[in-house]
Amino acid sequence: MAWIQQVPTDEATGELEKIYTAAKGRSGDVAHIITVMSQRPRVLSTFMRFYVQLMKSETTLPSREKELLATVTSEVNGCFY
Repeated sequence: MAWIQQVPTDEATGELEKIYTAAKGRSGDVAHIITVMSQRPRVLSTFMRFYVQLMKSETTLPSREKELLATVTSEVNGCFY
């Protein structure tokens, strides 16, 4: 568990609430990495745009392979993905 103070989903307002709602719409829940960055909604928003561009854009690797690489890397590093 992260030691960084996080904004619970039921306490989010403004831009952070929009980010949480979008995350729930994509996966049904708000990923832990998102709540860890919740104290800085503008930074989180920038990160989310970067992540979507990186993982979902058309490249030589399909999105599913990018996700698999991220999952394996997280496992090797002992991180929950």
